[in-house]
Amino acid sequence: MPAYVLVAEDDEKQAELMRRYLVHDGHAVTVVHDGPTALEEAARRPPDLLVLDWMLPGMDGLEICRRIRATGDMPILMLTARSSEDDLLLGLDVGADDYMTKPFRPRELVARIRTLLRRTRQQERTEDVLLKAGPLTVAPDRHEVSVAGRPVDCTPGEFRLLSTLIAEPERVFTRAQLLRCISDHGRAVTERTVDMHMVNLRKKIEISPRRPELLLTVHGVGYKLSRGRRDV
Repeated sequence: MPAYVLVAEDDEKQAELMRRYLVHDGHAVTVVHDGPTALEEAARRPPDLLVLDWMLPGMDGLEICRRIRATGDMPILMLTARSSEDDLLLGLDVGADDYMTKPFRPRELVARIRTLLRRTRQQERTEDVLLKAGPLTVAPDRHEVSVAGRPVDCTPGEFRLLSTLIAEPERVFTRAQLLRCISDHGRAVTERTVDMHMVNLRKKIEISPRRPELLLTVHGVGYKLSRGRRDV
């Protein structure tokens, strides 16, 4: 389904190539080449999806992602020449929904964008339901999380993991199963991605992150969400 895509990429040839492929796929596209302009354009005309280069002049992609996540949850696909696992985790930690390393095939970019848009639209069509476990409440349609009534801000990856766990409390999920919740693509990442998200989630929703009562580790297997934690 056509969408409005904002592309923030300082390499003009690369940006034009992406624009052409996206337009051919039916999308409306705006291209900008520096960080401040990307932030201004995203605020002026919020896109359905933002393709964001990590290394932009004026303001890097990580800072742009942080600022956008502070005010909204538009889908963000991060592009970077960095390929280490730590860089991937950092990009996910600041709120990127997906991550592509350069060089990449334009057709793969278009496929990733289709997947992100489809996932976002499916979430928007979800019936207004509340998932609960102890003091934890997740509203999938509104992308909201609260603990004992206190709002909790989650990145998209954290939210997908938490939604998966709370949909089946007490079920044990392997790291591999949870990793598939983060992305629909078989990228060169490891299960440490899941561990990083779980560490961050525990900081946000547990009374004592070092002694979790909700997000429990099942040693040698993975994680589960317990109903047993007391209200706070």
